[in-house]
Amino acid sequence: MLQFSQKTLELIAKACKNKKHIALTVGAIVDGEKMISVFGENGREIENNNEVYEIGSVSKTFNALLMAKLIYENKVTLDDQIGKYVKDLNTFPNYPTIQRLLTHTSGYSGMMPLNRREVIKMFYDMALGRNQDKIPFPQKPEGIEAIIQRTETQDKNYKWKYSNFGFAVIGHTIGIVSGKEYYDAMNEFVMGELGFTNTYLGTDSRNLHGFNAKNEDCGNWKWDDNHYMMPAGALSSTAEDMLSYAKINMCMEKPYLSLCHKKYATISKEYDMGLGWWLHKNNNSTIQHEGGTGAFSTIIVIDIERKLAVVVMANYRLAMPSEKPIALSVLDSLQNH
Repeated sequence: MLQFSQKTLELIAKACKNKKHIALTVGAIVDGEKMISVFGENGREIENNNEVYEIGSVSKTFNALLMAKLIYENKVTLDDQIGKYVKDLNTFPNYPTIQRLLTHTSGYSGMMPLNRREVIKMFYDMALGRNQDKIPFPQKPEGIEAIIQRTETQDKNYKWKYSNFGFAVIGHTIGIVSGKEYYDAMNEFVMGELGFTNTYLGTDSRNLHGFNAKNEDCGNWKWDDNHYMMPAGALSSTAEDMLSYAKINMCMEKPYLSLCHKKYATISKEYDMGLGWWLHKNNNSTIQHEGGTGAFSTIIVIDIERKLAVVVMANYRLAMPSEKPIALSVLDSLQNH
């Protein structure tokens, strides 16, 4: 049974305060064993039903892993510009490389593909807790290739800037290289190559229930299977599957994983950047990623060297975000045990 410090329990209680429908799942791998606890309103422990959560931007690590597999199979290289695969991009001499897209150093802005008005509306809706069941990325009728073609970049590593659109381009490229639609390529990878039974891309019939600060049921994001922004954050999963994913990473179960865990860029004073993963600057063998959708929150942290992992998932969009201090508090307790 997973034991929690007093500090961790206080953080959990604070995150769950007055949230009537919350199911905050905290899972960990210790000594090779999975342990999962679930907390309800005000931090009381409740039954674990292996609930499915939207994992948001944690999806990006899966895209990085699938791209690493294609690199391992000699189908692409990190230094390839996307113009090699996305045909008829003749407007500019240079387009981003695979590595720059996977490390948020491509030069693509954090706003793309939204315009200024759409960005303002998105943040306004977030502040008011509105439209949390609506995907904040309207699909442009011109299509992803037209957006790429009109966006000039230079042949250089830009300063790190988080880009959802950069990973949309990664997904588009995965579809081209694999010879399949991105939706099919990712679901086949997750279910076949990784062997997960409760992780899937897009919207399915389970009708997930996420809630806002007013305890209103916001449902979940409804994706079209061909939406080009899916690679930015359209996967859903369970704590059980996410801990299996952590184990795959910490035990290097796939030969191409080593590509993802290397440092390629610097994010901040706290973090370096792998392929899709944040690397703790004081110890690059500890990797993490966070994700949030309209009404769900997720974080996964893996200490590869010590074979420890923590995942925190909630069916509310937690403020601050408060899932991060919970995960790091649990990991700290495990590291010092």
